[in-house]
Amino acid sequence: MAKIGFIKLGNLGMSQVIDLVQDEIAAREGITVRVFGTGPKMGKDEAAATEELKKFDADFYVMISPNSSAPGPTAARELYKDVPCIVISDGPTKKDDRAALEEAGFGYIIMTVDPLIGAKTEFLDPVEMASFNSDAMKVLSTCGVVRLIQEELDKVAAMADEGKELELPHILAKPEKCIERAGFNNPYAKAKGLAALHMADMVAKINFPACFMMKEIEQVALTTAAGHEMMRAAAQMAIEAREIEKANDSVFRQPHSKKGKLLTKTTLYEKPQ
Repeated sequence: MAKIGFIKLGNLGMSQVIDLVQDEIAAREGITVRVFGTGPKMGKDEAAATEELKKFDADFYVMISPNSSAPGPTAARELYKDVPCIVISDGPTKKDDRAALEEAGFGYIIMTVDPLIGAKTEFLDPVEMASFNSDAMKVLSTCGVVRLIQEELDKVAAMADEGKELELPHILAKPEKCIERAGFNNPYAKAKGLAALHMADMVAKINFPACFMMKEIEQVALTTAAGHEMMRAAAQMAIEAREIEKANDSVFRQPHSKKGKLLTKTTLYEKPQ
């Protein structure tokens, strides 16, 4: 039995499903999951509250948040530095900063493709927020990010279940790395998927100055709207990629068996093996 604790500080696109990807139909034996979430906020008070999850005594923890170098996630890591913990975030991307995480004993998966939302009151409301996260999930799910994280967490869970010493992942998940986990069979579908990932990667570069630098309402509103339009276009590109695979009856699927083994199938009427 592998016990996994998920700590959600704030929200990334991947936060929506991070605790679900290892047991997609809620029938898998051999893992137990608990989640502690702080909602949209990720300050030091929220970080302190996450210590409650340590009572679960998990075999390992997964801490997901935007900008893991921010004060809140940094404070949370102090609470979990004595237990196996994997940081999943959109940063840091610099090699030295990632090395510091590894030297501190943390695993990490840094996703440059999980986009920064246009978090400004001049533009964002609850509907826009939900729409953006839906678009982000289209790209993350179809283009390899979800599978990358699922496979890496499965590896660590298997080590825990077998009583082995845990080897935590250290991955910078750029578009080129993510697309190789997507399982596309058609090269044009793969190209569209890669394009969608690069577009998602660019969204943060558009939204960052609007969120933290711009002051004029016209600039802020126009720039955040542009970032969200690019995210929508990336989602559409991901949809088109999957539609190519569906038309060819070549969608790669990788369900878990009841015992946790990864099965595979490609054609729709094929039985997972």
